[in-house]
Amino acid sequence: MQVHHPPAKPVPMILDILPDMPVADGVCPRRARLQIDLILLAIEALDLSGSEAILKAAKDLELQSIIKNRVMLWRLRSTNPFRRNSQRRPLTLAEGKALVLIACNLARRLTVLIRQLLLAHQQLQEKQLSLDHHFRLAEYLERFRAHFRSRMNPKRAGVMAYDTDEKLNELALLLLGQLLFCTGTSGTQRLWSSVFDGEVA
Repeated sequence: MQVHHPPAKPVPMILDILPDMPVADGVCPRRARLQIDLILLAIEALDLSGSEAILKAAKDLELQSIIKNRVMLWRLRSTNPFRRNSQRRPLTLAEGKALVLIACNLARRLTVLIRQLLLAHQQLQEKQLSLDHHFRLAEYLERFRAHFRSRMNPKRAGVMAYDTDEKLNELALLLLGQLLFCTGTSGTQRLWSSVFDGEVA
């Protein structure tokens, strides 16, 4: 008896700009899943349209065969082990690439704002002023803290490490720097490689 398998979905050609990492079983390791989701969380704190902007970028980049709707996006992001409703399903390299491409696409659109916020942070440090002296920076940090606390599982040891506003602000500012890193020449490839730091020999 012949078994008929459904035809394999064509892989979007844009994924070819990122290399396949030599990782076990062809899936993204724990650290990569965490880092990709946190980068997207920072973008959501910057862009008020949030997941709508992510879905629109997926459409613009012709990645709908991988991220076809909000439910699929939630499933992919819930592979982050810090999440309240963390999924045990793996995140394939193709899915990870799609999320990184989207993150970098959105970061490039937000380049001016990202630069302004990082400059504001530097100026506040030089003047020894608190972060709430710059309205837009304080707004980003507040939104990031709210997103993190509402979506991450407070019982996870990794989440407990961010138990104060100060620690979450540090994480939010670190991610802002990573987003700027995404906007430069070869930023997409550099971000993709960076989320595998320590995972690939």
